[in-house]
Amino acid sequence: MARAREVPGLDCEEEFRLAAARVVEVRAAEVFEHSAGVLDLADVEHLHDMRVAIRRLRAALEVFRPCFPRKRHRLALKQVKALAGALGERRDRDVSIDFLEGFLDEAPGADRGRLEILLAELREEQLRANRDLGPFLSEERLHTLRTELSELAGTARG
Repeated sequence: MARAREVPGLDCEEEFRLAAARVVEVRAAEVFEHSAGVLDLADVEHLHDMRVAIRRLRAALEVFRPCFPRKRHRLALKQVKALAGALGERRDRDVSIDFLEGFLDEAPGADRGRLEILLAELREEQLRANRDLGPFLSEERLHTLRTELSELAGTARG
């Protein structure tokens, strides 16, 4: 799992709104750093890392909510939640498939056929979730989110 970046230059004397801007910028950068390879079903760690990063960003947006204009904050948070939801749909399937594949080797012969059917259904769901996630990771949509978060952080700087 990817480690969270330290937020450079934070100290207890800094104004809350300036800390908010800095934390949101760093957490947003982590999200975009992990966006490459997310749709690759052969390496699900990319998706996991992006999902962790989006949860950290969402938490920062919620903690620092008072530092941002209400409408702008609501719009950014809505976009972050939508992306988090799409990532979660895919991740749920990844985790289930990984678990069942590990269990399949140990399963009694009579249960293997049923498990293979279940795995096939989960892989179909995983493909659907991946297709649904695709538009959230388009260059245009990520650019829009990046811009929105950057402008939001700018409002806290004053």
